[in-house]
Amino acid sequence: MHLNSVLFSALAAATVISAEPCANTDQTDNSASCGHPPVSAPEPRLSVPECPKRGIATFNRSVPEKKPFPETKVELCYDAKTLMLHIGFTAYEEEHFHFDPNQGTNGDIWEYSVMEAFIHRGKEDPQTYLEFEVNPNNVTYQAFIYNPSRVRAEGAPFDHAFISNPIADGILSNTTLDREENYWRSDVQIPLALFNTPEKNIRGSHWKMNFFRTITSPETFPEQALGAWSVPDKASFHITKFFRDVIFV
Repeated sequence: MHLNSVLFSALAAATVISAEPCANTDQTDNSASCGHPPVSAPEPRLSVPECPKRGIATFNRSVPEKKPFPETKVELCYDAKTLMLHIGFTAYEEEHFHFDPNQGTNGDIWEYSVMEAFIHRGKEDPQTYLEFEVNPNNVTYQAFIYNPSRVRAEGAPFDHAFISNPIADGILSNTTLDREENYWRSDVQIPLALFNTPEKNIRGSHWKMNFFRTITSPETFPEQALGAWSVPDKASFHITKFFRDVIFV
């Protein structure tokens, strides 16, 4: 997952299958029960419009088991005038809102409950990308990750460069908690200039992204429950082949 942690919807159109009905009318999955191989779920993709419209990614599967996980929503849009990416994270079914109140900017907030976006401009599985996190206390973590193996391979180079003054650089977040309704939400803006995005090329630009959520509680800490939009096959958020296509439209 994160740099030191050892514990680490889909918006694509659904595939339509034509098949003869099964003899056993109790079967609900014709593609599997009539002798056809089961159809795998499509990879998640996301179209991000210009604000105020929003592209929405939701997920409710754990990492890596793909078991039920609390519902999580990520809304994105871009502002071509201010050159900002806007992200709205909403964490539902939250019971503990667990964070360390002594942690500050770029602290190890990933040890507790956070929501995250991993962002890269380009079409290829990235070796460098932005890792952004926010916790229920509105504390943020932002760093560019250097991961040339694309999987954080043991013995391979792996490093980070913090954005040490995010507010001055234009990274802002506003977080609200609703303990009665069991959710928290963070509205975030991230400058597109961080990704060397020319103004005239914002619309139509291709990106690779993934979104994650970790959940802890005072009783279970430091163990975490992990969820993802595109679920990696290991408890690691730094396997970049699982970053999915995002297109600004």
